[in-house]
Amino acid sequence: MAVIKSAIEGVLIIEPKVYGDERGYFFESYNEERFRAETGIETRFVQDNESKSRYGVLRGLHFQRPPHAQAKLVRVIRGKVLDVAVDIRSGSPTYGKYVAVELSEDNHRQLFLPRGMAHGFVVLSDEAIFQYKCDNLYHPESEGAIAWNDPTIGIDWGIAEGDIILSERDKHNPTIAEIGEAFTYGK
Repeated sequence: MAVIKSAIEGVLIIEPKVYGDERGYFFESYNEERFRAETGIETRFVQDNESKSRYGVLRGLHFQRPPHAQAKLVRVIRGKVLDVAVDIRSGSPTYGKYVAVELSEDNHRQLFLPRGMAHGFVVLSDEAIFQYKCDNLYHPESEGAIAWNDPTIGIDWGIAEGDIILSERDKHNPTIAEIGEAFTYGK
């Protein structure tokens, strides 16, 4: 597997080795020992989630506050999305910056997000099935979110704003300035 560092410390793009022939393909989507050896990350995942969405659905930008913060390893098994990680760690040199990576069934890329990232994605294909591994269990009382269209972050989602489909909850999320100090860099 290839491990590519992003512009935000701790956010990694993972490219698995894919073996293909006339029958199709095979790849190891996750191997704890290899993941630790090649990334240096000691994360142990305890929960897997999956969502199915249609073109234009934007989910995010979500996070879990401490003590239930989550690191995630995400991938697409059908379709194509633009996946986004926003650094919300107070004091970080990249606070308020984002990384956007296209994840698809064709490129098999995965994105690792350490704790302290707000996460979201928008579906670019007719539909997408999205999977993610989390290193902490979900706790509704710890959930937080920031606005998908926060002008101080300025995310280019890659589709027309009129095509974006949001949940009722995601239509009313605060800006990054309004969430306060959810995470502290280096802790």
